[in-house]
Amino acid sequence: MGCPILGPKCSAYYMIISVWGIIMLVLMGIFFQIRTPSLFEDISVDEEEWSNHGMSLDFVKSKYEDNAVNCWIAAALYAVLFVFSFIQQRMNARQTYETS
Repeated sequence: MGCPILGPKCSAYYMIISVWGIIMLVLMGIFFQIRTPSLFEDISVDEEEWSNHGMSLDFVKSKYEDNAVNCWIAAALYAVLFVFSFIQQRMNARQTYETS
């Protein structure tokens, strides 16, 4: 294969951060999907834009869904980072095993 890009401690750190990011963002995506009222301040609703759409509930629902999709995309990116860090961790372990 090749030589690792990340060291063993850095790859372990990124794996831990990735797991936390995946859990947090998936849960936030679920909460946005079920339109939790406590997350209303986190959606990007401009008052002028909202009044242009007739202050409809469908507009707010679409903003909640947009945020849910954004959270799931970010969770997928964290999953990619986890896979990359896992591969780097294995490469470091193999390199240490071969040199000893």
